[in-house]
Amino acid sequence: MTALTAVTAASPAAPTRRRRLAPVAALAAGAALILSGCGAGQISQTADQVAAVNGNTADIGTIALRNVHIVYPGTATHTNTAGGQAALALSIINTGETVPDELTSVTTDLGTVKITPAEGDKLEISPSETVVVSTPSAGAETHTTGEAVDTEAGETKAANIEVTGLTQNITPGLTYDFSFNFKENGTVLVQVPVDAGLESPRHESEISKSTTGPAGGH
Repeated sequence: MTALTAVTAASPAAPTRRRRLAPVAALAAGAALILSGCGAGQISQTADQVAAVNGNTADIGTIALRNVHIVYPGTATHTNTAGGQAALALSIINTGETVPDELTSVTTDLGTVKITPAEGDKLEISPSETVVVSTPSAGAETHTTGEAVDTEAGETKAANIEVTGLTQNITPGLTYDFSFNFKENGTVLVQVPVDAGLESPRHESEISKSTTGPAGGH
């Protein structure tokens, strides 16, 4: 009887412990709400970061096109506006081992395309050779003097491809059709995106301003 009495007397302590835990849980929930409130209206570090826009790729025969894109933002020369000029950037790789090829022309509804080889009047791609089409503003490796650079996969040389007499403004976020015509491997159509550039401004509407509030901390 004594043992039974002891068990019966201890049982009211359990609700007491549960009542003590309840205020602790309430305090933890309140702290979480305060922390989340402090975060509201703050602009995180990732808000201003822009993911790099990967250029498109295409393959035809032994020719591989990599990172094909329109250089953006424009420059004093390449304004990317109607009536002006735009520049392409890409790598052209001849994966063949014996047969050279030549990029005879590039066509697009955006305007007239001008191809400027590093040397001579033809843009030829030898077997195992890479041609880097770029401009200094593209941030890609360029060799403006036209020299060839030895690499493990072959040689690399530079060239420029420009679109003149643009029929419309170049708009970031859109793609534009370009046909690359090769003498040996034929024609390949590429939907070319616009490079977002190294930085992109953050735009806020009146609605976003009213909901985010000041960027101060607590």
